[in-house]
Amino acid sequence: MKRSLATVIALAPLFAYAGGSNYGIKPGTIAHPAGKVSEWPVPTPRFARDPAIAPDGGIFITVMSGNKIARFDPKTQTFKEWDMPSGHRPHGALVDKQGMVWTTGNGNGTIGKLDPASGKVIEYKTPSGRGGPHTLVITDDQRTIWFTMQSGDKVASLDTQSGAIREYASSGGPYGLSIDKAGNIWFCRMGDNKMGKLDPQTGQMSEVDMGRGSRPRRVATAPDGMLWVANYGNGKLAKLDPAAMKVVKEYPLPGGDAGPYAVNTDGTGIVWVNEINTDTVVRFDPKTEQMRVVKLPSANVGIRKMAVDTQGRLWYMGSHNGRLGVIE
Repeated sequence: MKRSLATVIALAPLFAYAGGSNYGIKPGTIAHPAGKVSEWPVPTPRFARDPAIAPDGGIFITVMSGNKIARFDPKTQTFKEWDMPSGHRPHGALVDKQGMVWTTGNGNGTIGKLDPASGKVIEYKTPSGRGGPHTLVITDDQRTIWFTMQSGDKVASLDTQSGAIREYASSGGPYGLSIDKAGNIWFCRMGDNKMGKLDPQTGQMSEVDMGRGSRPRRVATAPDGMLWVANYGNGKLAKLDPAAMKVVKEYPLPGGDAGPYAVNTDGTGIVWVNEINTDTVVRFDPKTEQMRVVKLPSANVGIRKMAVDTQGRLWYMGSHNGRLGVIE
């Protein structure tokens, strides 16, 4: 294990109000974060990525090139791995309330369901066959999983009870996605410089132009209903009002054109966003508009997804350096 006290710039105070998540657990918050970073090398560092928090506090990660799912136990600081079906190449993951691990089978056009207790995996094939299933989120009632299909230019839903999948055509290589307070599905059309919106009740699509060269990559819904978008192309964090269908404000990030990538919010609405080209993570307080920069202890980390656990700790996976990390 490697530990390091992170470099911190500009402290921001915290406020308390209820939060939520599209990833199966309710994120917490840390009132007075120390800025400490801990990292652990994963057993199979073959493009490991996309951490997901389990109800019992375990951290699951996808090992895309190794075709595995791994679980980290924060108490014992040990890992366990499961092999996925041939060709699955897990990309994204989330864990439901029953402890089942759902994955996007980026390699074979499926959604996977892993039972960690038995090791059994069920795959649900997308109607179009492939399409590059990418990122996934789950509704509060755990009935529906929504996911993007980057190479297939689609957004899709899976009924977790029946396994039925329905696809909706779009464009721009749909990437990250989130669910707003009204139940609409928002997704990053990175190639089009737009945010797409799908009304699940009607199937109607609409969009918000994020500006030329913005390349929105991932999006998170805050407890107050605002959407936060990591604009990979212009180095900005954007605040989008889903009801008004417009960008309220953009915030240039400290690294400049450093590739904002993963974004998430904690239980109080504090926004976390990483800058992949500078190995930094930024903690932003929307109320004070202050930023706090955490310099990671490793070089060439490669964070592509981050998750906030019930204690408010931020977990990340370095797809380049093969290390699972936490900021607390």
